[in-house]
Amino acid sequence: MQINNSEEVFYTIALTRMTGFNQATALHLYQSLGGGKAVYEQRQDLGNWDEALRRAAAEMEFIEKNGIRALTLNDADYPQRLRVCADAPVILYYKGNADLNRQHVINIVGTRQCTSYGQDIVCRFVSDLRRMCPDILIVSGLAYGIDICAHRQALAEGYETVGVLAHGLDQIYPHHHRDTAAEMVRQGGLLTEYMSQTQALPNNFRQRNRIVAGMSDATVLVESAYKGGGLITCRIAQEYGRDVFAFPGAVGAPYSEGCNRMIRNNTAALITSAKDFVEEMGWENGKLIVDSLKFKEGELFTELTPEEQSIVNLLRKRNDLQLNMISVQTNIAIGNLTAILFQLEMKGIVRAMAGGMWHLQN
Repeated sequence: MQINNSEEVFYTIALTRMTGFNQATALHLYQSLGGGKAVYEQRQDLGNWDEALRRAAAEMEFIEKNGIRALTLNDADYPQRLRVCADAPVILYYKGNADLNRQHVINIVGTRQCTSYGQDIVCRFVSDLRRMCPDILIVSGLAYGIDICAHRQALAEGYETVGVLAHGLDQIYPHHHRDTAAEMVRQGGLLTEYMSQTQALPNNFRQRNRIVAGMSDATVLVESAYKGGGLITCRIAQEYGRDVFAFPGAVGAPYSEGCNRMIRNNTAALITSAKDFVEEMGWENGKLIVDSLKFKEGELFTELTPEEQSIVNLLRKRNDLQLNMISVQTNIAIGNLTAILFQLEMKGIVRAMAGGMWHLQN
């Protein structure tokens, strides 16, 4: 069911207040009852809604005044990769123009104290990636170091880039990145689960890392100390079943210890270039657009069941999707879907790729 109206947004905002921003509780109620308004109508056992509704009304005014879109979990524009995660936010606040469901989405993360080595890796990686795979959305956290380097290089190369924030959209932290953030709104966007007037508290940064990981096909780690936020993002990405890559660094270099340890422990695949990454992801044909598929719009494959055809139609519109995303968008149970995809693969219509992705053959 797709719900995208101001009333649903209003009650979903109020729901986050009623649950004390406990994501697990909010998500359970939202999914079990079908939406924020449905939770309000059935009231549940959450107490008095008056204060939450007043705060939601103020937030709605802020959203409308500042050109912000509120994406509830049922919204078609909500990041579908994130939607299937067990701890997805019930609502996101978004200011920008990038498609959050782009065919390919990656995040680039790392230390805030990056060296010239890390900066050079990011610049070369993004520049080379742009030539090989021009239709990628670059995601990061707008923090100092690797994050801001990734955003700025993406902008310079013509990529759209989205920053996931640990606070409300009424501020930018760190302040030094305000100009870059403004440029990103025009060529990408800013995304957060936090209402206005929410400060950038330490725990919020850890929470936002799950959004960075969850909305992406893959995480690329560039420079990390033995401990750091980038490693948290990598761990979450692994828990979501997403691909994780790391660039190695010099032995003993303090800001390469995290990367080297992940590679040593086989928790991240070693890459040294954009070429390595593209090959590992199976994105070698990134320059081919969906319109280049030999199967024209509206044309049915012969000898396909209705369920097979629905999968083909989905991949024709948005190729290279993970199994769980195909399941959500076709409403086919995972168990049945696996068998159907196997049959399509035997017919030469689809093929499995790295990261659990499925690709519609040319």
